[in-house]
Amino acid sequence: MKILVTGGAGFIGSNFIHHILRTYPRYAVLNFDKLTYAGNLENLADLESNPNYQFIKGDICVVGDGEVALRGVDAIVHFAAESHVDRSIADARAFVETNVQGTFNLLDLARRHRVGRFLHVSTDEVYGSLAPGEFADEGFHLAPNSPYAASKAASDLLARSFWHTYSFPVIITRASNNYGPHQFPEKLIPLMITNALEGKKLPVYGDGMNERDWIFVEDHCRAIDRVLHDGQPGEIYNIGFGGPVPNLQIVRKLLKVLGKSEDLIEFVADRPGHDRRYALDTRKITSELGWKPEMDLDAGLIRTVEWYRSHPDWIQKAKSGTYRDYYERFYVNRCKTLANI
Repeated sequence: MKILVTGGAGFIGSNFIHHILRTYPRYAVLNFDKLTYAGNLENLADLESNPNYQFIKGDICVVGDGEVALRGVDAIVHFAAESHVDRSIADARAFVETNVQGTFNLLDLARRHRVGRFLHVSTDEVYGSLAPGEFADEGFHLAPNSPYAASKAASDLLARSFWHTYSFPVIITRASNNYGPHQFPEKLIPLMITNALEGKKLPVYGDGMNERDWIFVEDHCRAIDRVLHDGQPGEIYNIGFGGPVPNLQIVRKLLKVLGKSEDLIEFVADRPGHDRRYALDTRKITSELGWKPEMDLDAGLIRTVEWYRSHPDWIQKAKSGTYRDYYERFYVNRCKTLANI
C-alpha cells in the first residue's frame, strides 16, 4: 500500500509515519507537507535512508502540488491543518484557506484520481463546550466556538458530503488533545515543560479549570491505523482517552515530574470564548474496531517530559525565530494583543 500523509512533518503526522513504517515495513509512505512553522523534517531525520519513505514539499491549497503528490496513491491520511486556537482568534484567514479550501482541493483531487481510501483527521473541538458530565458521541450536534473549530467542522462536512454525494470512501476521525514527543511548544503541555526547564513562568489561562481529554500521540496513531484499515467509509470515529482533566491539574502533574515549584504558575488573561469542557464518548471505536488507549496519563506525561529533557537542541530550534515573536505577542504582551483582536 502507498499512503499519502499530508502534514507529515508535524507533530501527529510525523509520529504516524514512524508508526506505519515500523508496523508495516513493506508499505510506502509519501510525506506531503508545506513546512510551516510547525512542520519540522528533523522529526523524520531517521527515515531519510528508508527506501519506503519519500518527502515532497507542497501546499494543499495549490492544486498543482496536489496533482503531483497523488499519483499512484492508494490511501490518504489528511493531517495538514492550521491548528492553534489562539492564532485562529488573532487571524482566521489562514485557517479557512488551509482547513476548508485546502481540504476541498484534496478531496476533489482524490476523487478524480480514484484514491481507495481518504481518512480525514479532525478534532473534538467541533462539538463545542460540553456541560459537566456530558460526553459527545459521533452523532452529537456540532457547535464550534472558535475560528479554528469552525474551520475543522466545515472541512468535516465537506468530507461527509463527498461520501453521501459521490460515494467517495471518506472516513472522519475526531480526536481529543494529543501530547507526546515532537509537539511544537505553542501547545499547553510542551509549552509548560519547556518553560519550566528554562525556569520561566508557566502561563495558565483564566482559572485553569478548563477541562480537556488527553491522549498520548502513539495511542492516537494506533487508532488511526485501525480506522484506516478496518473503518467503514462514511463513518465517524471519536478517539480519546476517556476522561477530561482540568488544565491546572495537568500543569501541576508536569511540575511534579520536573521537580519544579508551583510558584512558576502564572495565571494570565483567559482566551476569548474559551471552551470550558471537551469530552468524548469513544465506545464506537472500542466496540466496532477493538481499539483502546494503552498509555496511562501519568506514564505518558513522564515519557513526554523525558523526551523534551533529552532534546535541548530541538527545543532551542523550535523556540527560535518566529516563535519568539509569537511568544511576545501572546504571553509577554498578552493583554495588549487581546485588546487589539
